[in-house]
Amino acid sequence: MELLKRWRIHCRQIGIEVGRPEWDDQQEILRYLHSTRGVTLFTRDLGFFRQKLCNPNNCLVILNLPVLETADCVQRLLGHQDFKTKAKRAGKVIRLSPHKIGVWELGQHRQRSLNW
Repeated sequence: MELLKRWRIHCRQIGIEVGRPEWDDQQEILRYLHSTRGVTLFTRDLGFFRQKLCNPNNCLVILNLPVLETADCVQRLLGHQDFKTKAKRAGKVIRLSPHKIGVWELGQHRQRSLNW
């Protein structure tokens, strides 16, 4: 978190800076996410990588990579040509792994795969 903030990436942690500490339930997190606009939520919970969670106002990013690579991969994703603006990320559920990006997109019936 601190490294992202030093890079001037605006971020807040659920349970500490937003929401409540007891929000370990997907439904609580999704309720919060759907009540806001323009949010990109990063999580390590692979259960969020589902097509039905695509929302036109927000983006879910699932991190399937080593913890020590988190800040670098978040920065890389936010600078990626296909995802560098909130508008380009909206309506997507993205899974980041060390070498691939999996994307579910609102209105699409197939998952898309990109190389880093």
